[in-house]
Amino acid sequence: MGAGAQLSVTDMRRAMRHPVEQPVIGEHRQLGDVHLHIANISAHGFMATGQSPLTRGDRVVIRLPVIGRIEAHLIWLTEERAGFQFERIIRLDDFTKLIDALQPNPRLRAAR
Repeated sequence: MGAGAQLSVTDMRRAMRHPVEQPVIGEHRQLGDVHLHIANISAHGFMATGQSPLTRGDRVVIRLPVIGRIEAHLIWLTEERAGFQFERIIRLDDFTKLIDALQPNPRLRAAR
């Protein structure tokens, strides 16, 4: 039996995704630091855009506001996009805080 990731095959394409513009640095066991650009995120994972040296099944650890360090597995890959699944589902209250940190609402800031 291989030591590869035991990835869920559940189709999460319909999960609520939030568009973001967030550059992150992923830590890869063999490649070291890998620069990723998160284009959308859900409680289950994220999509990154741009060229990637990663291959399907690779694992990276990223650091997100509120959440901290979290491992993600590369589920699918095209020339310009890559879909990652988090090692665990982010709790709703933490996910809401994460979205607020990544997409601050300017209307709410003006009211404070």
